[in-house]
Amino acid sequence: MVSGAPTCLTQRVSMARDRRAHQQVIQARCFHPTGPFIEFPAEDLDRSIPDRFARQVRRYSDRVAVKTSGRSLTYAELDQASDRVAHAILARRGAQSEPVAAFLDKDASMIVAMLGVLKAGKIFLALDPTHPSARNTGLLDDAEPALVLTTARTRSAAPDLDFGEREPIDVDDLTSRADVKSPGVSVPAEASAALVYTSGITGRPKAVVHTHRSLLHLVMHFTNVAHVSSHDRLALLQPLTVVGGARNPWIALLNGAALYPLDLTREGLLRLAAWLREEKITICHFVPTLFRHLAASLPGTAAFPDLRVIRLGGESVSRQDFALFKKHFDPGAVLLVTYNTSEASTIGWYLADATTTLDGDRVPVGFARAGTEVILLDDHGQRLSPGEVGEIAVRSRYLARGYWRRPELTAERFLPDPDGGDQRIYRTGDLGQLFPDGCLVHLGRKDSQVQVRGFRVEPGEIEAALRDDPAIRESVVVAHHDGAGEVRLVAYLVPARVPAPLISDVRSRLEARLPTHLVPSAFVVLDALPLTTNGKVDLRALPPPDRSRPRLEEPPVTPRIPMEEELARIWAGALDLEVVGVCDRFLDLGGTSLSATRIIAGVQAAFGVDIPLRSLLDAPTVADMAQVVIRALVAAATPEALARALAEADGALGNDTP
Repeated sequence: MVSGAPTCLTQRVSMARDRRAHQQVIQARCFHPTGPFIEFPAEDLDRSIPDRFARQVRRYSDRVAVKTSGRSLTYAELDQASDRVAHAILARRGAQSEPVAAFLDKDASMIVAMLGVLKAGKIFLALDPTHPSARNTGLLDDAEPALVLTTARTRSAAPDLDFGEREPIDVDDLTSRADVKSPGVSVPAEASAALVYTSGITGRPKAVVHTHRSLLHLVMHFTNVAHVSSHDRLALLQPLTVVGGARNPWIALLNGAALYPLDLTREGLLRLAAWLREEKITICHFVPTLFRHLAASLPGTAAFPDLRVIRLGGESVSRQDFALFKKHFDPGAVLLVTYNTSEASTIGWYLADATTTLDGDRVPVGFARAGTEVILLDDHGQRLSPGEVGEIAVRSRYLARGYWRRPELTAERFLPDPDGGDQRIYRTGDLGQLFPDGCLVHLGRKDSQVQVRGFRVEPGEIEAALRDDPAIRESVVVAHHDGAGEVRLVAYLVPARVPAPLISDVRSRLEARLPTHLVPSAFVVLDALPLTTNGKVDLRALPPPDRSRPRLEEPPVTPRIPMEEELARIWAGALDLEVVGVCDRFLDLGGTSLSATRIIAGVQAAFGVDIPLRSLLDAPTVADMAQVVIRALVAAATPEALARALAEADGALGNDTP
């Protein structure tokens, strides 16, 4: 753990007027006390990811490379396992560049597959087994990968996923085979390395193509800013289907550090704090929404003695987030705020610590990473002077290649270097303000695009899915901030007939097509959408979602026993609803992963029992959860718990409990 800042450093931070000097002082605190940090050299950008990884294997063969709850791999074991995957791919397809999809859980097998694909000279595409099969089938149709890597578990979990003529390769089956030599495929730095799909305004997701060089540049930047070393343990909380998930594993594995993937959909947010301490995580990247909910679950001040760098990115960071950092994390820790897009990944970065004070209401996204230039453009594409507000654009030779098989969109968003060099300019569509010292403040989007729990969401994609519903005539989707600071998608619907469709039916049809983060948490039925004088939807005139219960198939069933009454109160508070029926399904009420965490925390506080987050899948109603809590109280076996469980059970037996 990095020790607290010496007095001289603290004084220099408090007195610094130049923000760049401020950053240098804080960055000095990122050094390990034992000094194992090795700078990432610029010449490594002309290599491939497997080349850089091979050097780590030679240096750190016996060190842990990947660790999950069920499996741990050293660098030598990860190298050998990924070699087997690469040989299996090459035996079927040869070494030509083409996508290979991985339909795997976020665990060690996914990391083995990711490295094996790149060793074979292919382009890695991650598919999320938690997404609807229709969504994954659409991505397979668009990317047209040559092969799909799976395990028996992920195949059985999605029996209706159409792999087409692609014969799946079982990654786990390869682990029992004999050792093999390195495949020896020569991969140039400019070769395509990964496809990362993002939401599309037309309803069609689009894939960003990253090269080995563009990913290596991101790793170099973070390594040298945060002083990542072989002594670090990096948490992987993001799915590999987003750009952070495609980048963050390499920050660990290309520096000899240990990577710790954690599946929050299974483990739950309440487990996160204890896991960070138990595994002695030193670097963790949070989406701000997740960070806020973690902080809210902590009792007073919490000790994370090993966590030295907390990175916030993927959404806007507020002064309240900064206050939570100061309250709950070690005074020696450093906060790294980043501004990211899928096409350019990290654009700006800003370091802060316990001594940092903020000017104004916004937390800066800081300075451009080395090798990039941030510029602001007006509506005509002309460069603006410092202090003016304009569209943020990035000039660099390390941008993503463009969009997969979308040359017209690539040409629209990626502009050639006006000086005729090898750099390009990417127009982000975001608004910002650039100060004379190069410090950038992010001011939001020019269009309707939003960030939901770290995912980039185009409301047009959801609206396109709603338009395909025969029960809906018109729709518009907007983002609202709830009282807890969470961004919630709200769908406004004009029904095609009377009576209006049941919200549970509309939601079910969306869940069959879209991943969870694209399904609105609230639906508002209107007679007509409000329009401006020029005929466009007047977003400002849309009524805010109220706290009334959604229109479901059955009227709300009132609680029958005291436990159901208490659980209904907890659910209503977590979901921001006035009434919750004891037979209402959690998802039909607009439940999200974060509101699920609030419910589980409330149950634990009210009844003193530890129930897993998965309970909301197995027991999706208040009535079901009451039975889970009763069983947990019985299992606790204390006299008080048994007495309460028997009393509640007697009450339940006296009613028609479903």
